[in-house]
Amino acid sequence: MQNLIIGNWKENPITKKEAEELFDAIKKGVKGLKSEVAVCPPYVFLPALAKSNGGIAIGAQNVFYEEKGAFTGEISPAMLKDLSVEYVIVGHSERRKYFGETNEIINKKIKRSLDAGLKVIFCVGETQEEHDSGKKEEILKTQVQDGLKDIIDIDPINVAYEPVWAIGTGNNCSVEETKKSIDYIRQFVKPETRILYGGSVKSENSGAYIKEALANGLLVGGASLVADEFIEIVKSAE
Repeated sequence: MQNLIIGNWKENPITKKEAEELFDAIKKGVKGLKSEVAVCPPYVFLPALAKSNGGIAIGAQNVFYEEKGAFTGEISPAMLKDLSVEYVIVGHSERRKYFGETNEIINKKIKRSLDAGLKVIFCVGETQEEHDSGKKEEILKTQVQDGLKDIIDIDPINVAYEPVWAIGTGNNCSVEETKKSIDYIRQFVKPETRILYGGSVKSENSGAYIKEALANGLLVGGASLVADEFIEIVKSAE
């Protein structure tokens, strides 16, 4: 199974020039490596980067669950597909927290994305409170089962385990705990489903998540904004 390393740029960088420079540096640095690499920039940079992807898959950070209509500010799966976008992130904890996305909404987004031919990066993970109170497995089971409800063909879906308490905090999840969480999630998906890890990933710890926790890839946040660091992360999965 080919590893998948994804850079989630979030609301960065500010200018198109910066985005293109970062993308070009990553493209050159990962050329010839075995892992599949994808970059998810802000919407406004998708057209420019999709034209010069150079073997790197392009992903979107979000999507709406209707194809078209009076939904001010929203972007549909069909629109993304038309831009040659290959992947889309659905269910990220920041979307759940700041924009009130429920498991039901996430399920709709996954279905519509699959209908449009997009590959999904489906994020799940527990908060610090849920983790400390022993509810992690309950939360993961609910998120996975509700998010994949009534979806038969889950082959284009990649599940990203991102403990909320580890995202952007520098407090990454231990390799041992990550492996247990990945093993638990595997009960609810097909054996061939790629399960990724995300949460304060950097080059110093990335290889262990692949080789010891047996993750099938990584969802990288802040470290993906530094070309050399992201390239080292991709190399660590070789």
